[in-house]
Amino acid sequence: MDLLAVDATETGDDSALSPVGTAYSARREPGEATRELASQLLHAELGFVLFFCSAEYSLEALGPAMDAAFQGIPVSGCTTAGEITPAGYCRGCIVAIGFDRRAFAVAHTLIDDLESFGLLQAQRLTGELLESCRQASSALEGGQRFVLTLLDGLSSSEEQVLATLDTALGSIPSFGGSAGDDNRLAYTHVYSDGRFHSESAVVVMFQTRLPFEVFTTHHLRPRREKLVVTRADCERRRGLELNAAPAAAEYARLVGQPVTSLNPAIFASHPLAVRIGEQHYVRSIQGANEDGSLSFYCAVENGIVLTAMQPAPLLEDLQLTLDGLRERLGEPALILGCDCFLRRLELEALGQVDEASKLLGQAGVVGFNTYGEQHHGMHINQTLTGVAIGSVPTA
Repeated sequence: MDLLAVDATETGDDSALSPVGTAYSARREPGEATRELASQLLHAELGFVLFFCSAEYSLEALGPAMDAAFQGIPVSGCTTAGEITPAGYCRGCIVAIGFDRRAFAVAHTLIDDLESFGLLQAQRLTGELLESCRQASSALEGGQRFVLTLLDGLSSSEEQVLATLDTALGSIPSFGGSAGDDNRLAYTHVYSDGRFHSESAVVVMFQTRLPFEVFTTHHLRPRREKLVVTRADCERRRGLELNAAPAAAEYARLVGQPVTSLNPAIFASHPLAVRIGEQHYVRSIQGANEDGSLSFYCAVENGIVLTAMQPAPLLEDLQLTLDGLRERLGEPALILGCDCFLRRLELEALGQVDEASKLLGQAGVVGFNTYGEQHHGMHINQTLTGVAIGSVPTA
């Protein structure tokens, strides 16, 4: 396991800098794009860089270019289904966040074998991340920690890896997103140690004295209708039968559409969810198959009960969420957001992308559109999940 930590023992002359910086580039040539990011982010106290990039880039060229642009500085990231820049939603670009080492101790590692990831590995990984953060900065001792997870969005290993890691993390809050590939559903990648990896995950631990809140929100409300998964192909995340009928036909009946009309826009507008306690966790549909089954973005098992959901106004929920974070934390230094690409599809269908971009930009949200979100060990869909970081350190 390769583990890198940010050394926070040095000080410099950049005391007036924000604890985080953000940058983005729409340049198509990897070297030009990474140099543009570096020109906006590099300073004497830069300790860690997190980035999200379109899969349209040549990843073989982009990996070394990122490494060269930020020589000696740890860098992690992933490919996306769309980017969230300081100016709002974007496609075909790279967005990056730079963390000041005087405000953050950061350790990160790569999990390169998701299928065999077990509890002993998770416990060892957690212990090494904690120790690296402790060694990185005595000045930040006593600060609180949170963890970001970035997973290959087509690995089908999210549930197992996240639940195992959450057990090892204990009370440390975690969130994250599954890498995308601009809605092609072919190849998704995470980035670590100078190159992109598939069938892998990046785990990043942050320790800071700045106040923060890990959050998740969605605008979906339960309906009365229920669908029971009466036959499933768990390995391929397919529902074969719902209510003892062919899955696609039963879902089409629920939404009042012919099976031939089922498409991503309908799936985004009529999602299904699993109820756990008082909360509903969305299980978004990826597509309808020729054999009459439905493919899901999350795990689906025999016997689970799916609740039909309907969207409330997305922009209203987004505004309330952002206002609440600001009220609790003050003006944030950063909101790092993992935003389901199905939410973006819904906004595009409603003609509300520009308005959403304005809200996100004004609130300081930076991040990416995902193939699935991660919150406290749960793999979920159609949410905005992330961390809001305040500007004023706690005592």
